[in-house]
Amino acid sequence: MAKITLGMWTSHGPTLSTTPQEWLMRVKADQNRPSHPFRLKNYSFDELKDLRKSENLAEQASLDQRTIRHGRCMTAISKMADIWNDVKPDVAIIMGNDQKEIFNDEMIPAFTVFSGDTLYNEPASAEQISMMAPGIHEAEDGHNPSEYTEYPGQPELGRLIIEQATKEGFDVAQMTKLPKHEKHWSSGVGHAFGYIYRQVMRDKVVPNVPIIANTFFPPNQPTAKRCFEFGRMVGRAIKGWDSDLTVAIIGSGGMSHFVIDEDLDNLFMKALESRNADILTNLDEGYFQTGTSELKNWISAAGVMFETSLQGEMIDYVPCYRSEAGTGTANGFVCWR
Repeated sequence: MAKITLGMWTSHGPTLSTTPQEWLMRVKADQNRPSHPFRLKNYSFDELKDLRKSENLAEQASLDQRTIRHGRCMTAISKMADIWNDVKPDVAIIMGNDQKEIFNDEMIPAFTVFSGDTLYNEPASAEQISMMAPGIHEAEDGHNPSEYTEYPGQPELGRLIIEQATKEGFDVAQMTKLPKHEKHWSSGVGHAFGYIYRQVMRDKVVPNVPIIANTFFPPNQPTAKRCFEFGRMVGRAIKGWDSDLTVAIIGSGGMSHFVIDEDLDNLFMKALESRNADILTNLDEGYFQTGTSELKNWISAAGVMFETSLQGEMIDYVPCYRSEAGTGTANGFVCWR
């Protein structure tokens, strides 16, 4: 019987793959965005500045603070990678999301399980770079290799998860090959997964099953409760796998962004620590919008991990502000083994 020996939750955003100076490249987009979801309401950039003026966010977004917090993130990432290397799982299930990198408007499944033999990633072409928003290409080294690279899938486990999902009433998409789109800004597996390959596995990628949830795009975003139950189903599939391989579960994404909400993140961290599924699954869906929606990948991973005996720690939690309006990315790193 396969055995789960490691659980990880990690952020994967551009602040982890760019310099503190480059974080500011995204501020113009923050200012131009007509509406920012924050605590179940929507605000303009200027409205957020006024709403949060007592929080001293300009100081927290200063170069000195950005540099300190960037350093903490690098230390946390290094520790996560060291733990990965110590445990040495044979197989990984990576729960991430897609931001129209793999899919586009023509098709966006709620859940997709990759069950192919190989998948690939590659650097962006000059044409693709020209399509990217400021600050996106600068983060590419954190999740894309320097040349076309193929990685091993785990088709036996991927198919088993699909079969288990079907038995339990989850209608999942099966993917055996990554699609290629003409004149598209991205190609390959996507940053939620490429980040894990490069930063956690340090380019020594084990056979893996990417599970892609549509956290971002209405109207078919799975609810938090559905994500948790999906994770529990994946856990049952692993328990039924006739294999002596060890398995890691990784939730890739989060925490709160593009507007940072430390109260929400702290609530989330405490719920993980106490294995409190009720808190995770009963949060208002309004909290899970734009980048913060990636916390649903953490919830799916929690659905697996809460039913194991593994325990662990929060490696670090670092709110990385880039503006006085509170925009930026809160980065979290948790490991159970």
